[in-house]
Amino acid sequence: MIKNGFIFTETKKNKTFIKLYKMATKSILNKKSLDFLEKYLNNAAPTGYEWEGQKIWMDYLKPYVDEFITDTYGSAVGVINPDAKYKVVIEGHADEISWYVNYISDNGLIYVIRNGGSDHQIAPSKIVNIHTKNGIVKGVFGWPAIHTRDKANEQAPKPDNITIDTGCSTKEEVEALGIHVGCVITYPDEFHILNKNKFVCRALDNRMGGFMIAEVGRLLKENNIKLPFGLYITNSVQEEIGLRGAEMITQTIKPNVAIVTDVTHDTTTPMIDKKSAGHLEIGKGPVIAYAPAVQQKLRDLITETAEAKKIPFQRSALSRATGTDTDAFAYSNGGVASALISLPLRYMHTTVEMVHREDVENVIKMIYETLLNIKDGETFSYFE
Repeated sequence: MIKNGFIFTETKKNKTFIKLYKMATKSILNKKSLDFLEKYLNNAAPTGYEWEGQKIWMDYLKPYVDEFITDTYGSAVGVINPDAKYKVVIEGHADEISWYVNYISDNGLIYVIRNGGSDHQIAPSKIVNIHTKNGIVKGVFGWPAIHTRDKANEQAPKPDNITIDTGCSTKEEVEALGIHVGCVITYPDEFHILNKNKFVCRALDNRMGGFMIAEVGRLLKENNIKLPFGLYITNSVQEEIGLRGAEMITQTIKPNVAIVTDVTHDTTTPMIDKKSAGHLEIGKGPVIAYAPAVQQKLRDLITETAEAKKIPFQRSALSRATGTDTDAFAYSNGGVASALISLPLRYMHTTVEMVHREDVENVIKMIYETLLNIKDGETFSYFE
């Protein structure tokens, strides 16, 4: 039972209501949650190679759902009320950016191409993990020393001039390590916390989305919420190369509603123009998107719910497409009422992506509370 922001349960002995917690003041994340988040983030899940991360995600979500759906390319869905006709999706994407081995030179240096939107400018001096059939092989993105560069005509890092050094001096040595064209390359950077409440890691885009929707599933179960519709907690693959996983899984689910969560840019750090990027900031709440793909009545339900529950939020206007899985769901199956709730993040597509813990919790609350306000059979029609 939910009343005035409090969640109650009824004891069998005395039938009295006992207050469990108040979501507005007590953290909804517990040790098990944070242990899962750390394990989930520290596992590499590059685009096209997401399945080990999906196993971690499904193992955590298993107690809170009735069944799972998986597809050929690795998207995973935890389902509550699978027999319900009306279907609501809450979604994040599981993949992270990476590199591929593209060419191995005669002197043993490895040239790369992107797998997703990997940032070439952060590569120099980074340690990398090269994934082979024999396991991880370490390497480093090298870069000429400052003393040797032409200061009058200094080159910036570019995809065609950054190379990985594995300590080998010939192509044959590299190949003997199990490295070949097509091996995927990731960064080993792991999860840590800065200043008590900033989560920092590579791949917060969008492993945080998978984490937050899993937490919604946990809270629904722990609070004994019985939804009047089927809930499809969806962790899609291959978002970073064009929303491909969402395009596939929406055809399988055929949802009536989709609430997507991804990350968006904190625009308060240097070299970002607020006149074009807007003003968004970590610690100030989830970001509600305004875009053609966002169904306005669904978005209004989300903002009105947030206002009623005193959940802080920010707004962002997006020209044409959202660039997230929202677009894939919205324009599928003849049109699916879709909305985007974003987590503000600093330093996207680097190894030090940063989010605020309070924003994470507020995204979870916003999705949770919105689900409680969706009615079975709701069309969100503009004409009703």
